[in-house]
Amino acid sequence: MMRITLVLLLSALLLQLGRTVGAAGEAPHKAPPPSLLSQECVDEKHTRSSCAKVFCPPWERCINGRCVCKLPYQCPRFGPRVCGLEGRSYTSLCQAQAIACREKRPLFSHYTDLGSCDEPFEVYLRGPQGQQVVWVKNVNAMVCGSDSWNMAAANVVCKHIKNNPRGAKAFGKSEFKDIIGVSRVRECVDVRCTGAERTLAECLLYKPHSISDNTSVATVTCYTNEPAVGKVECDGFHCVNEKCVSWEHICDGVDDCGDNSDEMCCTGCQKGAFYCKSGVCLPPYAVRDKIRDCLGGEDEIETVGKSIPQSGSHKESEVWSDPKEDILKMRNHTETLECGIPNMDYVHKTEKDLRFGHKYKRDTVWGEETLPTQIQWHVAVQEDFKMSCSGVYLGGCWVLTAAHCVRQKPQSYRAKLSMWKKNSLLSTTESVPVKNIIIHQDYNPHTNENDIALIQLQELIDGKCLHPNPAVRPVCVPWSPLQFPPNYTCTVSGWGHDKEGAKVNTLRWANVSLIPNCESYYKERYHKGMMCA
Repeated sequence: MMRITLVLLLSALLLQLGRTVGAAGEAPHKAPPPSLLSQECVDEKHTRSSCAKVFCPPWERCINGRCVCKLPYQCPRFGPRVCGLEGRSYTSLCQAQAIACREKRPLFSHYTDLGSCDEPFEVYLRGPQGQQVVWVKNVNAMVCGSDSWNMAAANVVCKHIKNNPRGAKAFGKSEFKDIIGVSRVRECVDVRCTGAERTLAECLLYKPHSISDNTSVATVTCYTNEPAVGKVECDGFHCVNEKCVSWEHICDGVDDCGDNSDEMCCTGCQKGAFYCKSGVCLPPYAVRDKIRDCLGGEDEIETVGKSIPQSGSHKESEVWSDPKEDILKMRNHTETLECGIPNMDYVHKTEKDLRFGHKYKRDTVWGEETLPTQIQWHVAVQEDFKMSCSGVYLGGCWVLTAAHCVRQKPQSYRAKLSMWKKNSLLSTTESVPVKNIIIHQDYNPHTNENDIALIQLQELIDGKCLHPNPAVRPVCVPWSPLQFPPNYTCTVSGWGHDKEGAKVNTLRWANVSLIPNCESYYKERYHKGMMCA
């Protein structure tokens, strides 16, 4: 199989009539901050490592809102072997990237089926400062100046070579005929990067193809690793890594900053980028590529983004190296949901199916009556043989409820799962004694702040807390505080009251929308961390 070693050579050859396009330079034009940005979010300095807004890569994990490096042994033990830049072989891409993350250096070179580890990916920079030609070493070809050559790719090149987090000052394109001294070079290689890569080897790389005199080739100007002298003024967007980006380049799905901070706090997107509800803009090719990038997975919904171009005009057979399939397998392995998925064989069962005789009612004030086993994570919390509150089953031996519902007397409580009517049991109802109650340490009964508590169920002889139950499934705990933005539709369930204010006997459900600016409705009753609907 063809094997190439990509090399970026900052050529000492002069460029004639070269042009710079799409550059994000040091002195952008002055412009007022656009409405595309949330200033409150910007002040929080989010980057691609902010896992409250984006998923971490498979070789990192989310701790306290930040992506941190995994230990290599925590990686899944599958996938093709890879070669490192130092010539060693590694079990998987994840293992190599976990080491690279911890040591803060590029490590991945190529997959072993593309060549020996004795000839790793190499990157060189040569020549004077300024717009330089980007070359491919082993096949003596350039990097193409196609649409996929952008600031994100240029940042990857420069961060690797110059070890400067700001990456590239500018990227450009020049026609092949305008470059002196390279008449023997008649091929170029297309690349596509997200900006998160540590080296160009991690990007999508296509096989080299022939070029003509009018073919555009890639050029780049890097920041040096010399520290800045004095405070750098910025009339555009001030990136978290101190880079300055023109306002026209924010929220367009392209990582111009080098840390993706220009795409993390958006209220909308421009230039065809895809908007995630967490305020992140994605490049068009990330839509429906089988990898979930938005926290809610909206970029992979079948009805979304059909008109957005996917992978460009290249054919799959033209790809030389693409870690995406490997990353997809790792993501699917580590992110497979086991919660929030009801047993569909029981969702639509009627009371007649469960040997009861009751007519299902739809017209109620508090939503609609549920079917008997429709809400499979709903829990009835019983105190001294009286139903006092509701909760949700988290899995294992844990139930989540409100702090105002419970006291530190676990022996007084029982948790009833698969409960439908207050005064009768289903064949699937399970009543479990409580072992422990943990109330949030900062719960304030006067303001209802931190009104949350955990109920630990009593174990059975086998160490489990529940018998196998087809009508009980765990609910999902939100993995980000930004997962449910204003106007998001949520489903709530409970016993509630009828229009006369009397308590009802049958479990009900309803869809509600989260309300923005809760404090304007609830005044002093609203506190940070609360939601209203």
